[in-house]
Amino acid sequence: MTEILTPRLLLRRWTDDDLVPMAEINADPEVMRWIGDGSVRDPEQTAEAIERYEEEWDEEGFGIFAVELLGSGELIGFAGLSVPEFLPEVLPDVEIGWRLGRQFWGQGYASEAAHAVLEFALQDRGLDRVVAITHTGNRASENVMRKLGMVPERETSHPVFGLPLRVYAIDLTEYQA
Repeated sequence: MTEILTPRLLLRRWTDDDLVPMAEINADPEVMRWIGDGSVRDPEQTAEAIERYEEEWDEEGFGIFAVELLGSGELIGFAGLSVPEFLPEVLPDVEIGWRLGRQFWGQGYASEAAHAVLEFALQDRGLDRVVAITHTGNRASENVMRKLGMVPERETSHPVFGLPLRVYAIDLTEYQA
């Protein structure tokens, strides 16, 4: 299954039409504040990222979904699973992540999409454990992680940027969808 319907969202594979709205999301400094070193991404970098998301689907059988609003068909960001190669200490765990445009914050969309992704990880992909990695201080993402039933597991630092990170985890055999 590479499409998931929730009450308000469609999680699906990427299309060419997604590049412009995702590039706009990635160009917002407030959205990117807690990503990597906090730098915004240009359209070329966004296109490369989408290409990597699609390659991961082909290689791993899971990946990052484009997330759109059911009512309007508008792309609001992404949510999905990836291999967190940037942080080798958590491998072979799989990471859940999300990024939404700022105008879609505070409406429960991240939690709704992330719950659907956790169900996908457990029921469709048979994963038994998922982690989430955030910059220390990113309260909004940590709130979503707690709503998912994830618990803080360790403090570490980004191996390239040296920024403090917090790793959350959930054993999916105990996850209650």
